[in-house]
Amino acid sequence: GPAAALAAARACACCARGAAGRTPPPAAAPARASTGVNIAPPGGFPKAGGSAVNADGSSAGPKRISKDFVPTTPNRTNTRPIFGSEIKPIDEPADRFANFQYPPITTDGMGICMFDGTLNQHRPHLQYRWEKYCGLRNAIDANEGGLEKFSRGYEVMGFTRDATGITYREWAPAAKSACLFGDFNGWSTGATGVWMTKNDFGVFEVFMPNNPDGSMAIPHGTRVKIHLELEGQDPVDKIPAWIKMAVQAPDEIPFNGIYYDPPPEEIYQFKYARPKSPDEVRVYEAHVGMSSTEPKINSYVEFADEVIPRIASLGYNTVQLMAIQEHAYYASFGYHVTNFFAVSSRCGTPDELKYLIDTAHSYGLTVLMDIVHSHASSNSLDGINLFDGTNGQYFHDGPQGYHWMWDSRCFNYGNYEVVRFLLSNLRYWMEEFKFDGFRFDGVTSMMYSHHGLQMTFTGDYGEYFGMATDVDAMVYLMLANDMLHTLYEGHAITIAEDVSGMPALARPVSEGGVGFDYRLQMAIADKWVEVLSEWGDDYNWNMFDLVHCLENRRWGEKCISYAESHDQALVGDKTTAFWLMDKEMYDHMSTLTPDHPVVTRGIAIHKMIRQLTCCLGGEGYLNFMGNEFGHPEWIDFPRGDRTDISTGKFIPGNGNSYLLCRRRFDLVDMDHLRYKYMNAFDASMHDIASRFKYLCSDHQYTSLKSDEDKMIVVERGDCVFVFNFHPVNSYTDYRIGLKHGGNWRLVLSSDNPEFGGYSNLWTCNCPPIGSQEDQFNGRPASMMVYAPSRSVSVYAPIEAVKSQLGWT
Repeated sequence: GPAAALAAARACACCARGAAGRTPPPAAAPARASTGVNIAPPGGFPKAGGSAVNADGSSAGPKRISKDFVPTTPNRTNTRPIFGSEIKPIDEPADRFANFQYPPITTDGMGICMFDGTLNQHRPHLQYRWEKYCGLRNAIDANEGGLEKFSRGYEVMGFTRDATGITYREWAPAAKSACLFGDFNGWSTGATGVWMTKNDFGVFEVFMPNNPDGSMAIPHGTRVKIHLELEGQDPVDKIPAWIKMAVQAPDEIPFNGIYYDPPPEEIYQFKYARPKSPDEVRVYEAHVGMSSTEPKINSYVEFADEVIPRIASLGYNTVQLMAIQEHAYYASFGYHVTNFFAVSSRCGTPDELKYLIDTAHSYGLTVLMDIVHSHASSNSLDGINLFDGTNGQYFHDGPQGYHWMWDSRCFNYGNYEVVRFLLSNLRYWMEEFKFDGFRFDGVTSMMYSHHGLQMTFTGDYGEYFGMATDVDAMVYLMLANDMLHTLYEGHAITIAEDVSGMPALARPVSEGGVGFDYRLQMAIADKWVEVLSEWGDDYNWNMFDLVHCLENRRWGEKCISYAESHDQALVGDKTTAFWLMDKEMYDHMSTLTPDHPVVTRGIAIHKMIRQLTCCLGGEGYLNFMGNEFGHPEWIDFPRGDRTDISTGKFIPGNGNSYLLCRRRFDLVDMDHLRYKYMNAFDASMHDIASRFKYLCSDHQYTSLKSDEDKMIVVERGDCVFVFNFHPVNSYTDYRIGLKHGGNWRLVLSSDNPEFGGYSNLWTCNCPPIGSQEDQFNGRPASMMVYAPSRSVSVYAPIEAVKSQLGWT
């Protein structure tokens, strides 16, 4: 039947449940009256955060949890919103931008030269970049009514509908003629085909009035394509570039474009407002498809109901979703995008994704999308490559338009319609799905004509500002960041994935910067791989080298640190836990068997690596799902046998198995497996970070780096972090420097029993510690602590402990 393709999408997504009408999980009652939306059930939801209290209501100290505790599986009924969150009903009228006036440019764009004097050497290049940015902004203002309207291309291009019928528009300047066809007209391109007219700007258009009975000319859920006739070439049939859904039917290779326009009762209605952007982002990087404990592709609904509560219970304040844009090749991790406006149909429908995002918002979680605007799949059958028969419609023609390492096409950011397409893509995900920002993938590839290939960046500023810099790409990124932060002020976060170290990447556009909020501190994960694979014996670990890598970032540009992301989890690499424990994880993770020295060491260092990276490596933190509890093995997407085209070499597959393309959350829920220790520590690490907010503090000082003692002492915000990496030495009465005197209290210790420690330094029985007003290690005060081997302990002033934790 005509709805077969949409039914196939649901079947492929392993999701028989609809999202429409579902009530998201419990959240705190709204601060203001409901606007007709059932926000809270009778009696309300548990309040976000809150301090522990005794039975009589008096303040309590840290919880006493034994080593044999039984983990609680987080779910919608037992998980409350994250600490400090304020849950409100949605309040985004569709016409809220009707009278919006985009603020004019009021600066000269040279503020970054005052911020970083070295940039004055490249002032002509930066002036040229700023003038191109202003020129494009002014052109959009003059010709399009401003950036706000210009970025709503999805309301004009592709399929749009009003009360009288459906309009379809497509930009294909090199095509001679175009015909829309599909299930709705028996796939006719003849005299009965829906032929389109072309304007002077290369845009084809056709209007299809409603049927005589009032029904739509194209039924919801049916297949559509555009037939393009080309000069001197055979005709091509393409999935519309602005399509909202594309589906790969069972036993078929190519995808089908789907006209997605569900009836009102099937459209998900958002209930929860976007959370305010957190001052310090702690990101849980997640892939919906591989988030199931079972060897299958998980659904948006299952992720919302089963994984979002886990993320909230761990204390992360941000979830970053990978592989949302449709991609024909599942194993690309979502980075070979074929359909930029389409939700990945493997996991469900657009409305089921909306349910996921609303569910996250009900917990106070910020939701970022891992967006790919750096390149597109070279797949010309399903994607936009060679859309109108030419190489240079959306992409650069010639070598600059091809990324040979990724086998993908690179956008031409100097093309006006490409800028419209990409900016509208950002607005579409923000407006229609209520995302709260983006992690921009492959920014290094965007910023240079060489795409960073075979290029070693040394930090010389000449590498950043020269003929190899793609100024058009820089201008596009400036426009994107300016648009997002202007239209969604206080509710949009942007993160750049860049390995080059481009100066001013994370400075405001008004200063002449590129405008990102954060850049990923990618060198840290590489350093930890180097440490674990090359440094060998623990006695060889160099504390100075570790600290230098973690602190080595551009001043005034916020960074997100991580010990490992999805990159380190892929087949061919190893996770931190696997580097540390390897094959011993298969036999010695049970608490029913004696401690094994490799596992004991591995769990201890796993906790230390994550806390050191979090407190010293940046202004934000990221973790890939499952790695918080030391997920075993690696990620291996289902794949069949193949032969390498260039070498002719046979490459065996894995039988198209999903066995290693899932997340074993069930391991952390078992009371007799040691994974629960790492999971519990991660949750407590985030609890301390959320309460003391040290990541957004301007105060960071490393007072001790001792290779002899294998000790590191770091001050961050109000907290002091004490790391003892020595494999055997524990230190009694070890003096550390402090930024001020007074009494201090232990708020986190990796030696707690619930973290797999030995209770030698336990938050439950460690009394307040008095300090001495004597200078030590360059600090004005000091105190003496106990530092067990292979442990991290965190101290805070007793006044701050009382106010943030409620401990007496």
